[in-house]
Amino acid sequence: MMEEPCYDARKSIMDLPEDCLLAIFRQLKSDTDRNSFGLTCHRWLQIQNLGRQFLQFHCSLTIHNPSPLPHIAPNINSFHLNRLLFRFQQLSSLSLSGCTELPDSGLTPLQNFGSKLQSLYLDCCFGITDNGLSIVAAGCPSLTSISLYRCSITDVGLEILVKSCKTLKDVNLSYCSLISDLGIRALSRECQQIQAVKISFCRNISGIGFKGCSQALTYLEADSCKLDPAGILGVVSGGGLEYLNVSGPSCCIRGDGLAAIGAGFAMRLRILNLRMCRNVSDGSVVAIAKGCPALLEWNLALCHEVKFPGWEAIGLNCHNLEILHVNRCRNLCDHGFQALRDGCNRLSVLYMHRSCRVTVTAIELFKCIRGNVEIKEEELMYIGPKWPFYR
Repeated sequence: MMEEPCYDARKSIMDLPEDCLLAIFRQLKSDTDRNSFGLTCHRWLQIQNLGRQFLQFHCSLTIHNPSPLPHIAPNINSFHLNRLLFRFQQLSSLSLSGCTELPDSGLTPLQNFGSKLQSLYLDCCFGITDNGLSIVAAGCPSLTSISLYRCSITDVGLEILVKSCKTLKDVNLSYCSLISDLGIRALSRECQQIQAVKISFCRNISGIGFKGCSQALTYLEADSCKLDPAGILGVVSGGGLEYLNVSGPSCCIRGDGLAAIGAGFAMRLRILNLRMCRNVSDGSVVAIAKGCPALLEWNLALCHEVKFPGWEAIGLNCHNLEILHVNRCRNLCDHGFQALRDGCNRLSVLYMHRSCRVTVTAIELFKCIRGNVEIKEEELMYIGPKWPFYR
């Protein structure tokens, strides 16, 4: 006969190995349960510490919306950060956003405890300079995402960072006014896995630094930058872009300067935001309509120089277009509106408001013929998708 298994009645949950307890902790869905877990005993507190992967201060800025500034910035220094990183040694994501007084020296603990960090957010850390980036570069070689919104960094610091953190995929440099094409060139050259870059309001960047960038680059946010025609060609040169925002009144490209978007490199482009590019010409619109067959959404709000040839090209060539913004376009008339009506077979949403040259009759006729298209007004500002956007 088989012997019955012998159970030791003295065994308890406390005898479970560390990996089992860690698995139990990670299955807890309630924040209350997760926070209470460590109150049981010292061992469970240690498990709780090991299980924490993301640390964000309550006073810090939110990751995806770094404005406005909080009323009270957390007073974090090297001592505080050292204690926190010593306690939570499995962190993969750390947000110090909003620590406006944090100096470069405050990042020193990252040299000892930053090896496992994959995401670091330093939005509005005004005291962080190139020296701070040197510390990050030395201590965080596994970074895949970093946000440096409004930091006082230069091309020198950015180059030091990217030479050590070659696995970077997502970099936010918005409002880093001292960054130029030299820094962007280093980023493009060193980080071949880069997928998303934000350089909005970086007015020293023409775009030429992106020339020869990796095909992995799919997302570029360049709102209110002063890109030039050669820079536009550099931006799309990798051939992988799916989302491009070059909107803003400071876009100084006149004539057919934006035609490079449709030069054959942006065959995968699906979302294009040219809002408030008041000087974009029919030539550019025609080139983009013909050269970007994958476009799903196109924002041309306040593009006053687009006339009938541009609207006709969109109707004839944008067969996959689903969403089109034409708000306040002064030269959208009944004939251009008819061209959109007779083309763009997949169009489902048309944002249109205050177009004085399109008559009520033309709008009603559009609604009758294209009843599947929703015509609606757009909010004051267009906010594009966050990366990674829908696929």
